[in-house]
Amino acid sequence: MNAITLFSGAGIDEVYLSKIGIDVLIANELVEKRARIHKWLYPNCQMINGDICDTNIKNEIKKAIKLKNIDLLIATPPCQGMSIAGKNRNNNDMLNDERNHLIFNVFEFIDEFKFKYILIENVPRFLKVKYWNQLKKKYYNIIDYLKEKYQNEYYIKSEVVDCADYGIAQSRKRAIIRMYKKNLEWEMPKKENIITLKDAIGYLPSLESGDRSNIKYHYSRIHSNNHIEWMKHTPTGESALNNKEYYPKKKNGEKIKGYKTCYKRMEWDKPAPTITMRNDAISSQNNVHPGRLQKDGTYSDARVLTIKELFILMSLPDNFILPDYLSDTEIRQILGEAIPPLLTRKILEGIKI
Repeated sequence: MNAITLFSGAGIDEVYLSKIGIDVLIANELVEKRARIHKWLYPNCQMINGDICDTNIKNEIKKAIKLKNIDLLIATPPCQGMSIAGKNRNNNDMLNDERNHLIFNVFEFIDEFKFKYILIENVPRFLKVKYWNQLKKKYYNIIDYLKEKYQNEYYIKSEVVDCADYGIAQSRKRAIIRMYKKNLEWEMPKKENIITLKDAIGYLPSLESGDRSNIKYHYSRIHSNNHIEWMKHTPTGESALNNKEYYPKKKNGEKIKGYKTCYKRMEWDKPAPTITMRNDAISSQNNVHPGRLQKDGTYSDARVLTIKELFILMSLPDNFILPDYLSDTEIRQILGEAIPPLLTRKILEGIKI
């Protein structure tokens, strides 16, 4: 089956698609840096780098579709405007963020090309945003809009799923919308047993700040001495903010205040929390390795996860690599904004051809 991806990013979520008979022949991405990575990963895919709102870019995408037999559209519009981690906290804020209206560009392609299958993915809040319909003089959420526009042609299914339920060692909730022609079938995958952090990365050797191993991508970032001391005295699953003595403090000795998820170690017996774009910072949310209790009462691995550990938690294959020109920070950002590719694979495997 031939496919097009819109808002493609670096293409992390496409990693497994060729293995299930899906060939992504066309991709569109706004940011040149991400588009360049996509080209590196998928040299046979036609990458159209530019703004989907631009008429020239839109026409270039349409021209490419006309030359190929495209049955599947995958769209993952930017979620930063809706993410809980973002600044938009209510419906008016979200409606005022232009990124949250990009989805309407997708409908133009659906109207013209009548794809057999359509997969739209975003954060859960995407399903709750209400858009104003000037013609009808009323607000619609995205599902109501889709049903009014397409229900005669397509089955329209929506659900919020957690990656942890589908063989991925990360709790990451996503809104999934499936649209498929009424003479076709598309089933959601069945839930699977939870994979814990210990199951996923427990075999990798411990590392302290600045350490390197002989395993590709398994090296530690360098952290400040204060951060290291605070986290060495923080047990598995706990935040250093709860420590009685070795707690995060300012230069004047005043205790730092923050969310209970900051300066926090993960838990071995659970999936990892959601990997964010700030997975490089000990002070950010749920980023610190679970650690192992040492003989002196401190805990090992006072650090954020390595790139290798992140690859595993993002369900990337063991031999996965990215271009050497990318910095540690750039790789971490790419992973933080990506969809675990195993989730995309399992959802699309439900298509009955």
